[in-house]
Amino acid sequence: MFSQRSSAMTDIDRLRIEIAFDQQVLTVLVPQQAAEDLDRALAAGQDSAYSFDADDGRYTILLQRVVYVKRFARESRVGFGAAA
Repeated sequence: MFSQRSSAMTDIDRLRIEIAFDQQVLTVLVPQQAAEDLDRALAAGQDSAYSFDADDGRYTILLQRVVYVKRFARESRVGFGAAA
Protein backbone atom coordinates (compact mmCIF):
# COMPACT_ATOMS: atom_id res chain seq x y z
CA MET A 1 0.00 0.00 0.00
CA PHE A 2 1.21 3.49 -0.84
CA SER A 3 1.95 5.73 2.12
CA GLN A 4 2.50 9.44 1.72
CA ARG A 5 4.49 9.72 4.94
CA SER A 6 6.91 6.91 4.17
CA SER A 7 7.54 8.16 0.64
CA ALA A 8 11.09 9.26 -0.09
CA MET A 9 9.87 12.02 -2.42
CA THR A 10 10.51 15.62 -1.53
CA ASP A 11 8.47 18.69 -2.44
CA ILE A 12 10.95 19.26 -5.29
CA ASP A 13 9.75 15.99 -6.87
CA ARG A 14 6.13 17.20 -6.92
CA LEU A 15 4.29 19.56 -9.23
CA ARG A 16 0.97 21.30 -8.87
CA ILE A 17 -1.17 20.71 -11.95
CA GLU A 18 -4.64 21.82 -12.93
CA ILE A 19 -6.75 19.48 -15.05
CA ALA A 20 -9.80 21.10 -16.64
CA PHE A 21 -12.88 19.25 -17.77
CA ASP A 22 -16.03 20.71 -19.36
CA GLN A 23 -17.42 22.24 -16.16
CA GLN A 24 -14.93 21.33 -13.48
CA VAL A 25 -11.28 21.94 -12.65
CA LEU A 26 -9.14 19.62 -10.55
CA THR A 27 -5.97 21.00 -8.93
CA VAL A 28 -3.63 18.40 -7.44
CA LEU A 29 -0.05 17.98 -6.28
CA VAL A 30 1.53 15.06 -8.13
CA PRO A 31 4.96 13.50 -8.60
CA GLN A 32 6.75 15.01 -11.60
CA GLN A 33 6.68 11.64 -13.37
CA ALA A 34 2.86 11.50 -13.14
CA ALA A 35 2.58 14.92 -14.79
CA GLU A 36 4.90 13.83 -17.59
CA ASP A 37 3.03 10.55 -18.09
CA LEU A 38 -0.27 12.44 -18.29
CA ASP A 39 1.19 14.79 -20.92
CA ARG A 40 2.36 11.81 -22.99
CA ALA A 41 -1.03 10.06 -22.74
CA LEU A 42 -2.83 13.22 -23.86
CA ALA A 43 -0.38 13.81 -26.73
CA ALA A 44 -0.90 10.24 -27.94
CA GLY A 45 -4.62 10.95 -28.28
CA GLN A 46 -5.66 8.00 -26.19
CA ASP A 47 -9.38 7.65 -25.49
CA SER A 48 -8.88 5.56 -22.37
CA ALA A 49 -8.87 6.22 -18.66
CA TYR A 50 -5.69 7.37 -16.94
CA SER A 51 -4.90 6.76 -13.26
CA PHE A 52 -2.36 8.61 -11.15
CA ASP A 53 -1.49 9.17 -7.50
CA ALA A 54 -1.67 12.64 -5.98
CA ASP A 55 -0.90 13.80 -2.46
CA ASP A 56 -4.53 13.43 -1.43
CA GLY A 57 -5.36 10.11 -3.10
CA ARG A 58 -5.60 8.18 -6.36
CA TYR A 59 -7.46 9.64 -9.35
CA THR A 60 -8.75 8.06 -12.54
CA ILE A 61 -9.78 10.42 -15.32
CA LEU A 62 -11.15 9.94 -18.84
CA LEU A 63 -8.57 11.43 -21.19
CA GLN A 64 -11.16 12.33 -23.82
CA ARG A 65 -12.86 14.65 -21.28
CA VAL A 66 -9.74 16.72 -20.53
CA VAL A 67 -9.94 20.26 -21.94
CA TYR A 68 -6.50 21.42 -20.76
CA VAL A 69 -3.73 20.69 -18.26
CA LYS A 70 -1.78 23.49 -16.62
CA ARG A 71 1.53 22.97 -14.83
CA PHE A 72 2.22 25.60 -12.23
CA ALA A 73 5.71 27.06 -12.13
CA ARG A 74 7.70 26.24 -9.06
CA GLU A 75 7.98 29.14 -6.69
CA SER A 76 11.51 30.33 -6.06
CA ARG A 77 11.21 32.25 -2.84
CA VAL A 78 13.88 32.79 -0.25
CA GLY A 79 12.78 34.00 3.15
CA PHE A 80 9.48 35.75 3.73
CA GLY A 81 9.67 38.26 0.91
CA ALA A 82 11.91 40.61 -0.96
CA ALA A 83 12.97 43.91 0.57
CA ALA A 84 12.17 46.96 -1.52
